[in-house]
Amino acid sequence: MTLRLKINLIVGVLTLLFLLALLAQEFDGMRKSVNEEVVAANRVATQMMRRAVWGYAAQGPEALRAYLEGLGRVRSTDITLLDTQGTVLYRSPPSPYKAGRNAPAWFEDLVTPPPSEQAIHFPDGKLTLSANASRAALDAWDELVPLMGLSLLLLVASNAAVFWLVGRAVRPFGSIVRALNALETGRFDVELPRLHGREAAAIGEAFNRMVSMLRRNIEIERRAAVAERRLSDSRELAHWVTGRIEQERRSIARELHDELGQSVTAIRSMALSIAQRARGIDAESERAARIIADESSRLYEAMHGLIPRLTPLVLDNFGLREALSDLVERTRRSHPGVHVALDAELGEAQPSAEVALTLYRAAQEGITNALRHGHARSLRLQLRAEGDGIALEMQDDGSGLPPDWAANGARRGLRWLAERVESVGGQCEVAPGGEGGVCLKVRVPLSEPAEALA
Repeated sequence: MTLRLKINLIVGVLTLLFLLALLAQEFDGMRKSVNEEVVAANRVATQMMRRAVWGYAAQGPEALRAYLEGLGRVRSTDITLLDTQGTVLYRSPPSPYKAGRNAPAWFEDLVTPPPSEQAIHFPDGKLTLSANASRAALDAWDELVPLMGLSLLLLVASNAAVFWLVGRAVRPFGSIVRALNALETGRFDVELPRLHGREAAAIGEAFNRMVSMLRRNIEIERRAAVAERRLSDSRELAHWVTGRIEQERRSIARELHDELGQSVTAIRSMALSIAQRARGIDAESERAARIIADESSRLYEAMHGLIPRLTPLVLDNFGLREALSDLVERTRRSHPGVHVALDAELGEAQPSAEVALTLYRAAQEGITNALRHGHARSLRLQLRAEGDGIALEMQDDGSGLPPDWAANGARRGLRWLAERVESVGGQCEVAPGGEGGVCLKVRVPLSEPAEALA
């Protein structure tokens, strides 16, 4: 059922109920009017006949009958004259008013009062007076029929007007429904014109905003899917390229990280120091120093992006424990004032080459971050075999994580490390240390998952 038909039915029912209430009130008034007229007429006729009976009773029934025949019809009262044997001597003639017509029997039963009969006895007979409400009922019926016709005409006219007005009011909703159906079929370019009516216009504007947002979201999702697919392809390609060029670039891995990385960091520190000293004295020198610092940062980040693809030679030649020992020793030499401790116990565990390289990079990244960002003076590394995996934990006494760590997320190096650990099926966790500083925990399986090897 359409909205238009529902509204029309509701208005029609309410109008019908209103008209029925008016007709019921009018009908009640008619019933009371008929009852009052009939009862009053019967009472008047009874009083008049009592006087006549006692006046003509001494002359006999014939004299009374002659009087009644001369009197004729007495309004809504039927008069019957009977002798002592019950023979009808006289019966009042039918009313000539609207002769030949009568109201429907059901209507007479509803509006007429209960039958009443009065009897006047005299020595030679009896005179009966009965109320006859047929003419009053016919008058009421003649009044009711035009009123019912007018009510029916009003009902039809009001429903027709409501049907037309509602159709005009809900016409914009047809456009909305068609637009929604088009949207359901996948047409996201549909747009509603400006609709008439405040509510319809508001719905149309909201629909257009919704479709516009939906188009933007779909475009964003499409771009995200494309970017994710490209990222996945890039990761697979990077993994494939890393495996192919590892042999050619191993010889320069340590030089890039240990020498060039420290040199770039030193250049940036010196440039920032020069910029600080030249502030307010030589603006040109300060600007040049800051450009050098910025270029050093970009160079370091570019270099740091290449390092994860390189495998230290000591890792292939002597294994993970010796590679970590070498990393710790070189850290001690490059930072004489820093205490670095290593506790490595792998037992019989033999990690795969990729897992071993991942653990090495985790330790390397943790040490670099602790020294560069946390200014740590003491570092402790623990390497343990745990069931079918290996756990690496590093604790430092540096300045710890910045206050906005949770909001801003990890540094790029740690994000790269987390992705690398996850690529071999492991878990990486960075949290504040128990006694200050930062605690880095990495746990990886002894071998890569099947999807990483594919």
